Amino acid sequence: MSTSTTPVSTAVRLAGKYLTVGLANEAYGIAVLKVREIIRMLKITPVPQLPPYVKGVINLRGRVIPVVDLRVKFGLEAGFTERTCIVVVQVRPANGQPVQMGLIVDCVEEVVTLTDQEIEPTPEFGCVIDTSYLLGLAKVKGQVKTLLDIDRVVAPEAVQQMAQAAN
Repeated sequence: MSTSTTPVSTAVRLAGKYLTVGLANEAYGIAVLKVREIIRMLKITPVPQLPPYVKGVINLRGRVIPVVDLRVKFGLEAGFTERTCIVVVQVRPANGQPVQMGLIVDCVEEVVTLTDQEIEPTPEFGCVIDTSYLLGLAKVKGQVKTLLDIDRVVAPEAVQQMAQAAN
């Protein structure tokens, strides 16, 4: 009986507001409480010895913020358009202090309020695929939007490296 209630209790905890962003014609949701601001593309200063999806750092009103290209992180095509922007989020590594970082996305869509009935647990794919960074899948206006656990999207080691590089 407990296995049948687990997805429901997970969905209930996930209900809330999400900022939906576009990455290569697909929609992803980030919990609004994690989002600090949305900014236009700025000059990114490269930092050597970081993973390819880490583009470098930006100076945002005197704060140095690491920037991750989510499209590269997810293996998607990464062209820049006039709608490409940076979503500044606050991530919390498993054993560290909160870190602000920028996420490059193709576009920002909207803020949606999701109920527990609109959120499905991440499906089993039948092979070894790391889905730990996925909170679930939401059905919104006939579309499926992938909900991201933004704290897990970037590996904790990379977050530490970026924080050290930013300081």
